[in-house]
Amino acid sequence: MVLFSVTKKATTPFDGQKPGTSGLRKKVTVFQQPHYLQNFVQSTFNALPADKVKGATIVVSGDGRYFSEDAVQIITKMAAANGVRRVWVGQNSLMSTPAVSAVIRERIAADGSKATGAFILTASHNPGGPTEDFGIKYNMENGGPAPESVTDNIFSNTKTITEYLITEDLPDVDISVVGVTSFSGPEGPFDVDVFDSTIDYIKLMKTIFDFESIKKLLSSPKFTFCYDALHGVAGNYAKHIFVEELGADESSLLNCVPKEDFGGGHPDPNLTYAKELVERMGLGKSTSNVEPPEFGAAADGDADRNMILGKRFFVTPSDSVAIIAANAVQSIPYFASGLKGVARSMPTSAALDVVAKNLNLKFFEVPTGWKFFGNLMDAGMCSICGEESFGTGSDHIREKDGIWAVLAWLSILAFKNKDNLGGDKLVTVEDIVHQHWGTYGRHYYTRYDYENVDAGAAKELMANLVNMQSSLSDVNKLIKEIRSDVSDVVAADEFEYKDPVDSSVSKHQGIRYLFGDGSRLVFRLSGTGSVGATIRVYIEQYEKDSSKTGRDSQDALSPLVDVALKLSKMQEYTGRSAPTVIT
Repeated sequence: MVLFSVTKKATTPFDGQKPGTSGLRKKVTVFQQPHYLQNFVQSTFNALPADKVKGATIVVSGDGRYFSEDAVQIITKMAAANGVRRVWVGQNSLMSTPAVSAVIRERIAADGSKATGAFILTASHNPGGPTEDFGIKYNMENGGPAPESVTDNIFSNTKTITEYLITEDLPDVDISVVGVTSFSGPEGPFDVDVFDSTIDYIKLMKTIFDFESIKKLLSSPKFTFCYDALHGVAGNYAKHIFVEELGADESSLLNCVPKEDFGGGHPDPNLTYAKELVERMGLGKSTSNVEPPEFGAAADGDADRNMILGKRFFVTPSDSVAIIAANAVQSIPYFASGLKGVARSMPTSAALDVVAKNLNLKFFEVPTGWKFFGNLMDAGMCSICGEESFGTGSDHIREKDGIWAVLAWLSILAFKNKDNLGGDKLVTVEDIVHQHWGTYGRHYYTRYDYENVDAGAAKELMANLVNMQSSLSDVNKLIKEIRSDVSDVVAADEFEYKDPVDSSVSKHQGIRYLFGDGSRLVFRLSGTGSVGATIRVYIEQYEKDSSKTGRDSQDALSPLVDVALKLSKMQEYTGRSAPTVIT
């Protein structure tokens, strides 16, 4: 057994190590600076209770992006030096963010111990590679992201750190091979356990969904299927689940080999970046004689996000969570006894609100950030939740879960078609969405993203929108000059949330303009980019009249889009004549 010693390394603080809603994200070259990653990791250890570090088990893995394998070795050596008892690592450092949450909550070591937390190495849907993005975040014992009280403490520590602990004589562990490697140090034994994380995740999925009914659907000659992992970690799970467990043809899988640079692409599952899937599903600009599949889905880099498509049909994330909630009890065994409640992020459309009202469910509107859902779930108040940024999930874990969402949709399709698999025509994704609109109405919805905007200009734009809220009469006068066919603004504010579980208050969570006909404009600065600022504009129009739910979304939203861009003076402040991404 290899013996190791502990070294105290002197260091000085780096500016800007403040974790955002999803951890710390910077360019790879920033993380590669001497001491940069080490400072953040030690600041995290120092922010945790001693019993969550000394003698504890922690998970260290991620989406496999560039610099991940180096980071795993550094964090492992620092964990040993800080008295951690064992580190669990996904084979080849690969473990999806939802799988990490599942492993924390479900996996039990040989001695009966469980993980107390995890370092997740991901920048989610951001690009990867030597000149692209890297990220790190810490998840707690419940499997969810660290709350603000912890991330604030981490940030405070990064500003005063003078030393970190590391075992420089601990050899690198071969994380390509499954098995346990044991060492011994000043505080006793230390193990690194490399394992195949797909096993634990699939086991959990089988407790939630009826795999046999999904398998029958996928075996129907009328049902065709396509899944695009965008060369992210989801590819590691897709073959095991969709091909080996559910019987899909391997040709159904697109870009399912994980790559550290995501194949040079942008691993963001939307209509802009999932180009190959969009073309295959008949939604691209080119024409093809090949009939598109009935169902398509995509994942982001760390597999927590999802996009759902039907044949020539896009399902908005806001509609997706509402439709899953409306059909969950009858379609998904895990929810057979009923839903505890549902929740959405504030910018997400109100489609879920209407379902909750009709089904008499508890409903919560929370700030953007999965940790807010986690609090509700830990308190037994929420079963299904979602956000417009392609994140959907349930209380089986404390992260959004892209593959869970795909299995939920396949379960709904399987239920709707259970007596129809031999019929002439299957109930399609589009059919299900239109049926939903017929029952609950349609929320026309779009989001404009302006990425890597000058941070100063972005803050000025937001400040101007807040200042304008002091006089709604002036706002309405301006709106009528832009579009006379838009309703008056009846309320405007900065969204503030008081958590019903712990009474914590989150302020400045987005600027809202609420119109008399139920329309909304929301403006937010996103905390998930690594450079500059991202301005997100959310535009929503509710239509109850079932004869008007089939309009083209762009046409239905055009008046509000005009108002949003001119009211905010978007081009004037940012210099941008068009958004980077429209979803």
